[in-house]
Amino acid sequence: METVILAVVIAVVVLGALSGLIVGSRRKKPLPPPPPTAPDITAPPTEPHVGDEAETPRDEPRRTIEEVDLPDGSPAVVVEEPAAEALAIEIPEPTAGRLIRLRARLSRSQNALGKGLLTLLSREHLDDDTWEEIEDILITADVGVAPTQELVDGLRERVRVLGTRTPGELRALLREELLKLVGTEADRAVRTESETGGPGVVMVVGVNGTGKTTTTGKLARVLVADGRSVVLGAADTFRAAAADQLQTWGDRVGAHTVRGPEGGDPASVAFDAVKEGKDIGADAVLIDTAGRLHTKTGLMDELGKVKRVVEKQAPLDEVLLVLDATTGQNGLVQARVFAEVVAITGIVLTKLDGTAKGGIVIAVQRELGVPVKLIGLGEGADDLAPFEPEAFVDALLGD
Repeated sequence: METVILAVVIAVVVLGALSGLIVGSRRKKPLPPPPPTAPDITAPPTEPHVGDEAETPRDEPRRTIEEVDLPDGSPAVVVEEPAAEALAIEIPEPTAGRLIRLRARLSRSQNALGKGLLTLLSREHLDDDTWEEIEDILITADVGVAPTQELVDGLRERVRVLGTRTPGELRALLREELLKLVGTEADRAVRTESETGGPGVVMVVGVNGTGKTTTTGKLARVLVADGRSVVLGAADTFRAAAADQLQTWGDRVGAHTVRGPEGGDPASVAFDAVKEGKDIGADAVLIDTAGRLHTKTGLMDELGKVKRVVEKQAPLDEVLLVLDATTGQNGLVQARVFAEVVAITGIVLTKLDGTAKGGIVIAVQRELGVPVKLIGLGEGADDLAPFEPEAFVDALLGD
């Protein structure tokens, strides 16, 4: 009996201890956070309905229907913006005798050659030293070694035989010898008329900076002044604003300009220009090509491609090489390379009124075997002139 009672007491003690442990562990655990209270939700502003104000109405004076000016039914006055003025078409001056009119400008910059030669030839005794000085003047003037020797030999022989000494006689002898070198028999007309009945096709080539685009635009003025209709092909697609520049030249004289996207295929533009010229019955098509360095083989090959593509549409009547007259003998190197790529038929010498030396006319003709056909004598729009040997030599010698 006592054993049973002891077991019951032990069981009660054990249960009490276990219940105490459970209650203590429950007290140590943190209570869960209370549930969040519902936030106050502000209703969004209602969208204005038809006839409502888009913003909160403010206290401001309002006019009644009697105070509002209602339209009386008269037509509204429309203010027109002034239209952009169209570029006025200019009428270029006639080309006949243009070089004669510009002779004074040419002689001011070029007659140092003639005056220097006449001064030496007028000496009392023409010894070997004097003739060497004459040679130096001619070579310095970019005449070239071979033409210089030819000129000096001719002058020495004639002076020795004729015994001339007066300034007038010496000037006449020098003029004759210079004309022999410049040449008076060559055909210097720019061929802008096709033998096939279509428009004459002229391609203008040259190195960057020689003035190809400007020369093309000035040549268009020359043709328009002679009553010809012209289409311009802006095949210089690599130089920024080259097409814009050419189109401005064309717009001034009413010539149509065919152009393509910047960086596009120049051969395609040239082809389209010739096609356009044939379609509208133009008298001439002038193609301005990109300025190419004569040392870049790939670019020169592309110039040959332009020529071949154009000839699929129509034969080329003229290929003009534009040279900067101030570059001197370096221009001859350029001319030689261009002549190997395309068959040059004529030369345009630009900037001949500046520091250029007149002898380059003789040297470049001797180098290429083709005549100088046009010369640029200034920055004016009508300062491109047909080359006339007699007027040019007279300008060199001065009055």
